[in-house]
Amino acid sequence: LVCAKIFIWIMSLPLCPDTMHTQFQDNLLRMVSVEKLVMDLVIPEQRPNALAVLSKSHPYFRDLAPMLWHSCGTIAALLQEIVSIYPMLSPPTLTLEAASHVSNALALLQCVASHPDTWSLFLSAHIPLYLYPFLTTFNKDQPFEYLRLTSLGVIGALVKVDDKHAINFLLSSEAIPLCLHTMEIGTELSKTVAIFIIQRILLDDVGLAYICAKSERFYALCAVLENLVSIPTERPSVRLLKHIIRCYLCLSENPRACKALKSCLPEILWNNVFNSCLMWDPTIRNWLTQLLINVNHGCQLHPSQRISSGLPSASLPSIEQILQGYQGM
Repeated sequence: LVCAKIFIWIMSLPLCPDTMHTQFQDNLLRMVSVEKLVMDLVIPEQRPNALAVLSKSHPYFRDLAPMLWHSCGTIAALLQEIVSIYPMLSPPTLTLEAASHVSNALALLQCVASHPDTWSLFLSAHIPLYLYPFLTTFNKDQPFEYLRLTSLGVIGALVKVDDKHAINFLLSSEAIPLCLHTMEIGTELSKTVAIFIIQRILLDDVGLAYICAKSERFYALCAVLENLVSIPTERPSVRLLKHIIRCYLCLSENPRACKALKSCLPEILWNNVFNSCLMWDPTIRNWLTQLLINVNHGCQLHPSQRISSGLPSASLPSIEQILQGYQGM
């Protein structure tokens, strides 16, 4: 009713060639349209269309996340879509159509997870736990990979917030093993998003200390990283290699881990195999050089001896930049 009244009011405004006035009308019309679509999410018959439209247009509506979170029944409707396909995971009967439908819901959750006004509420409600079943599957078929990738996108949005509460939640909910699992069985793009999440965790002092506190955690991560760089038939892309080297560099900043890397750092990183593909990326070359220096000297270098240009966290790509290479599956 409110939307209808606003719409009638907008349409009653006099036509004016003035650009600002026309823009104002357009913005109000878009707002009414978005509010209508959000309300449609709680109506089962209207939900598929609302999900499809909102998932594609959410980058253009800055306040969509608060609207989704505070609208009655909206988040519950999104979670209902997610849990409805759990039975299709095992035995594997998931179709691409069903996966695409749920991925639209996940895209809206990613919108909520990345917004400064809603991410902490999203985390407090433990909503990421609803996504974890999609990250435990072993099936490599396209529908499963589609859900795997979009679920990682939601978690990636949380680590991008760069807050210790997000890191602590992921550590306590055992998100790291799920990312390692994806790095073993996923496509290159899902591997890249998963290692991006691991990298952001390692860049946090609490996250680095957590992984290095127990040898099984450290060696589990190192084993997966080594597999990514050491399989001759599956050389990592420069994009993936950048995250791998950055993870190793983070580990080398911990004295215990640095000592262990002397015996478990892949030989391929020592013997200049990747020189040709790193030729045009000085950031990765500096990271690799710093990594080898750290391991050789037991991480005992004076800060003045470190290659500072190789360590800026500001050069890390965003989750959106990583996903730019993804074309609809």
